[in-house]
Amino acid sequence: MITPQLTPQESVLARQQTNQSLRIAERNLESARRKNRSATQSDLVTKSRGFIQDAREAAQIADWSRARSLANKAQVLSEELASSL
Repeated sequence: MITPQLTPQESVLARQQTNQSLRIAERNLESARRKNRSATQSDLVTKSRGFIQDAREAAQIADWSRARSLANKAQVLSEELASSL
């Protein structure tokens, strides 16, 4: 797989953005954990968790561009979930 090369500054920023998105997504999922959810909301939980896991895997290999993108997707889905509860 070909990954875009980020400058050191871009890598730092992408890592920070990844971590921030992951924190927000995890907080939103935690707040939804003990609530009754519809099928659609449960699907959002599943998809968000998948993106979180994929983002963490990308971060482990320092693919910060991919990690940031996946973490952002998790954040967006988790925010959609949170607003629907």
